[in-house]
Amino acid sequence: MPELPETETIARDLHQMLAGARIRNATVLRADVLRTVTAAEFEHRLRSVTITRAWRRAKLVILDLDSGDAIVVQPRFTGAMLVEVTPEDISDRDRLYITLTVTLDDGRLVHYRDIRRLGTVALLDRDQLSAVLAPLGPEPLDPALTAERFSVSLRNSRQAIKKVLMDQQVLAGVGNIYANESLWMARIDPSRAAGSLSDSEAGALLIAMRDVLSASIAVRGTSFRDYVDASGGRGGFVPFLQVYGRGGLPCARCATPLVDTSAIDGRTTVFCWRCQA
Repeated sequence: MPELPETETIARDLHQMLAGARIRNATVLRADVLRTVTAAEFEHRLRSVTITRAWRRAKLVILDLDSGDAIVVQPRFTGAMLVEVTPEDISDRDRLYITLTVTLDDGRLVHYRDIRRLGTVALLDRDQLSAVLAPLGPEPLDPALTAERFSVSLRNSRQAIKKVLMDQQVLAGVGNIYANESLWMARIDPSRAAGSLSDSEAGALLIAMRDVLSASIAVRGTSFRDYVDASGGRGGFVPFLQVYGRGGLPCARCATPLVDTSAIDGRTTVFCWRCQA
């Protein structure tokens, strides 16, 4: 967390709010979240530049600057990008965990808040950004990812399909929550070898993933604990979750108690042993 729907929501919000805004200066409060640059270099390179675009790739939020640099944020578990127009926009709790602040010419503040400071903020030039993005797999919502192409990407893998779905070099942006949900919707056992899926099963899984991800984006993602959007709002997808966080509860399809295990790659996996056999 955040995964594709959450980072997509953040990026869309930031683009709407910040595209065309000029940065006056930046202040780094906790430099341990920075990557590739020192605090002094980050503050220097952000002085008097304009944000041209905010967008997402995989689980990254990217702010393009007219200098050719890009701010690349990986929120991980507790990171958030928050825009402050008035002091009331930021809670007292969030203010305790602000790691850096960008001040815009119009007086607004853009904060990176990270409670556990496991997320990162990098400032990359064009070549560095290309190198970071190059290993990433296709986006699951990209029409260029056909069912055939997706099936081929699974064909030679002996790893559990759930683990493969979360491999960012195979598929970009899917994490634990949406892997669980997609596999339940497609009626596929999460522990099954990815290479054992037939073409039709892989196609059904791709459709399920797209449905789940699109539905979550429509309600601005899933908030269990610390994920908030750029205005501090919470996502609304929790009531629509079918398996994640519901271990031991009845399956919505067949009422069989859902299994909750950490046997696959040490991550929480919830599934129905009957529906997904």
